[in-house]
Amino acid sequence: MAIADALIAELEQEAATTRRVLERVPADKLAWKPHDKSMSLGRLALHVAQTPGNVAGMAVPNPSPAPESFDQPDPTSSDEVLTALDESIAKAKQIVSGFDDAAMMETWSIAAGDKTLMSMPRIGWLRAIMLNHWYHHRGQLSVYLRLLDVPVPSIYGPSADENPFA
Repeated sequence: MAIADALIAELEQEAATTRRVLERVPADKLAWKPHDKSMSLGRLALHVAQTPGNVAGMAVPNPSPAPESFDQPDPTSSDEVLTALDESIAKAKQIVSGFDDAAMMETWSIAAGDKTLMSMPRIGWLRAIMLNHWYHHRGQLSVYLRLLDVPVPSIYGPSADENPFA
């Protein structure tokens, strides 16, 4: 199995889980924040939805230019978040499927102007940021849901609200 095939299989499995979490985001609470320093629920949900496609897109150019800012938009609806997820997963799968094993193992860099900020095998970037960073924010989103008393779906096993094994 090629590296890209394994990554896409994981992406597809986790996309279904992520969709279950995003479907629980209440449309009337998109502006809610647990703390003044926190992202709003809507902004976090949209970030979760867009991460795979945006990160995969950064893996194409080598070196990749660093983003000029990390400002995140605010969604206007829950449907916008779910549509963004579908588009993001499709984009990530299309990009990742274009990398053969040699391209996955190639040293990839991100740079700000002439300054290299980070270098690693491309697969390292995709694992650490496209997937692990995505999981981190999905977990953060599940805490937001709990704080809003929204039932948290099963992610890797039973939650206090849902047991897929029962």
